[in-house]
Amino acid sequence: MTTTLRPTEPLQRDADGTRSRHYQVCVNSRPVGELRLGTHPVYGEGVARIRDLRIDEEDRGRGRGTVAALAAEEVARGWGCGRIEVSIPAPAERALALATALGYVERNRNMEKELPAEPPTLPAGSAGRRMTGPEFTTWEAHTQAGYVRTLVERGVPEAQARAKTEADHAATLAEGLATRDAVLSVLEADGAVVGTLWVALRGESAYVYDVEVVAEHRRHGHGRSLMLLAEAESHAAGVARLGLNVFAGNTPAVRLYESLGYRATEFHLYKPLL
Repeated sequence: MTTTLRPTEPLQRDADGTRSRHYQVCVNSRPVGELRLGTHPVYGEGVARIRDLRIDEEDRGRGRGTVAALAAEEVARGWGCGRIEVSIPAPAERALALATALGYVERNRNMEKELPAEPPTLPAGSAGRRMTGPEFTTWEAHTQAGYVRTLVERGVPEAQARAKTEADHAATLAEGLATRDAVLSVLEADGAVVGTLWVALRGESAYVYDVEVVAEHRRHGHGRSLMLLAEAESHAAGVARLGLNVFAGNTPAVRLYESLGYRATEFHLYKPLL
């Protein structure tokens, strides 16, 4: 039996500037699932993204998903893409195993923690406070430069990376320190500033957009203290969950978050198209 992809629509141009197309997954012309493939809204036309891949329950376990994913790679090559990506919810263990078997590598993951009823206590000598205006100016320039660098390292052209960085900061920190639902803090230890923290409040949850220990104060436990400060700030705002993103190569950070009770909610993987 032959598994193929059958387009159900012309190639689409989406509102965010990406292109996409929906396919039926077919076995000898019999539909057994569906797949949607598109280009990446951040990394551009050279990167494809499997937006959705589903095989009907009665046809699972027969390699249909494997063949469909490989066929999607061929389509992406035809589009001129040099990389393909997919995001997989943590509970979807079979899908994650399939992607790994096909050569996909984790780039980053989202993690989340249900906050306890009582806020944590910072270690003795450590205290959090709101960022001042001059501190914000310095921090914003530093953070934007780091964001641009991160995007460029992941294949985004520098001009596009700078444009996205400016747009994202304009959207999330439109009013600087006065931005509603943005909590910008510094951590002090024995009177010295040892780290910075940006927490965004999102209704019943919060998200750590940026956390950084000052270089000369690293490896002294301040990263844990900053995450405890993030929990305390979230608790004060009345939210129940705290989320974050971490890159796969940052093993110390992953271990820290796991030790604090964070669990993965979604994995983001990629594969070069040789």
